[in-house]
Amino acid sequence: MAPKVLVSDKLSETAVQIFRDRGIDVTFDPSIGKDKEKLLAVIGEYDGLAIRSATKVTEKILESAPNLKVIGRAGIGVDNVDIPAASKKGVIVMNTPFGNSVTTAEHAISLMMAVARQIPEASASTHAGKWEKSRFMGVELTAKTLGVIGAGNIGGIVCDRAVGLRMKVVAYDPFLSEERATKLGVTKVELDELLARADFITLHVPLTDKTRNILSAENLAKTKKGVRIINCARGGLVDEAALADALKSGHVAGAGFDVFEVEPATDSPLFNLPNVVVTPHLGASTTEAQENVALQVAEQMSDYLLSGAVQNALNMPSVTAEEARVMGPWVKLASHLGAFAGQLTDEPIQAINILYDGAVSEMNLDALGCAAISGIMKATNPDVNMVSAPVVAKERGVKISRTTQAKSGVFDAYIKLSVVTEGRERSIAGTVFSDGKPRFIQIKGITIDAEVGEHMLYTTNDDVPGIIGALGQTMGENGVNIANFTLGRSDAGRDAIALLYLDAPAPDAVLNKLRATGLFRQVRPLAFDVS
Repeated sequence: MAPKVLVSDKLSETAVQIFRDRGIDVTFDPSIGKDKEKLLAVIGEYDGLAIRSATKVTEKILESAPNLKVIGRAGIGVDNVDIPAASKKGVIVMNTPFGNSVTTAEHAISLMMAVARQIPEASASTHAGKWEKSRFMGVELTAKTLGVIGAGNIGGIVCDRAVGLRMKVVAYDPFLSEERATKLGVTKVELDELLARADFITLHVPLTDKTRNILSAENLAKTKKGVRIINCARGGLVDEAALADALKSGHVAGAGFDVFEVEPATDSPLFNLPNVVVTPHLGASTTEAQENVALQVAEQMSDYLLSGAVQNALNMPSVTAEEARVMGPWVKLASHLGAFAGQLTDEPIQAINILYDGAVSEMNLDALGCAAISGIMKATNPDVNMVSAPVVAKERGVKISRTTQAKSGVFDAYIKLSVVTEGRERSIAGTVFSDGKPRFIQIKGITIDAEVGEHMLYTTNDDVPGIIGALGQTMGENGVNIANFTLGRSDAGRDAIALLYLDAPAPDAVLNKLRATGLFRQVRPLAFDVS
């Protein structure tokens, strides 16, 4: 059955057609986004939800969406989506961070020019029939120092454009490498130095606890007298009341704001101040940007629903379509390893340690880790998936670590998973053979070679005669067919294990007969999703 997607906000017909062309069953009804009750009534039918800013995806909406797998936001901001609630429900939330990067960067440059030359005020004056040529004395951008706070996608484009305008650019961004700074033609500095040097400051960072009021009253006092400040990123990055005071005192010469702490902004301390240019969140409002983000979200959602590729997700590691094809068997293996450990662990888990050996250590380890954690958590919570499992593990206080190493054994690559509880540490390793099938290769340090089946039986015992006979005879007498039988031991007469691949689950009565022999320490049925 084709995946079903609801488009509840205005997307272009071209974007909607992308869903159709990819074989998606799409419903295009922009009226639903503004009608919470209608959305609540229909969302349960859909696998995907494509939105802009009108649709509000609340916890209540998510609770009514048992089939929902992905929410796609055509644009950058996802303030209208309850991401923690989506993560707990296992719903991927993706946005389109690159579709409007150029547009937003250009708007920042436009505001900077408008503030520098007082264009809006001069325009209004001239429209009023005045000719106040001497009133509007501006400043040049050439040779001025631009301080860019945040040199990511949009900030990087602003840097590039500013260098083209022959400005000197300094950038503050903890994640900006010296190599990228050199490539952009900017100087990397700390925030205090940027504040002291910049003639213009433009912000291009997300709103987080660390960036909220990054231009506070205290930091505004550190700026050069006569500075001009531009914000096209997020409201709340600048203390608007403190900036208004700085503008009134003359310490700040001008400001250009496209975003506000409260939106829609019908009142702000910045309104009606001279040389303050304000626009109603127009950063992404160009024909090209609106079309780009709509097309991008349609492609991303289709890729995920049809092939498992994850792009620009905010609560899940990204996996390209090519990675999804190459990594598919390894993701399945990681999930099987987790399922094995999870089904055998009865005590609270304290830590999960994952070792990636050889070629697999160069793959997308975030995605593989999510698959392994999901496999473990499903043992006690069948509703978790790769999105929600890490959230569940974190809530339970589980410490997760990973290690990589070069090829160290006979296999080109393998994954080893260890689960630590208060009383013990349980480990299992596996690899993927050339046929693409996952195999278990080690349990409790004992070497084996076991194909993974939907129905399996795991036993542990002392290495003594009669084990194979007891297993075979008990299964045979009770009509349970063994598809594959794998044995392993540590040393002669020491620990031994058996892993049986069965055509159907072994009934409880059969398992109890095996336990009653007194030959086995453990007799545990296992189930794996091999679809």
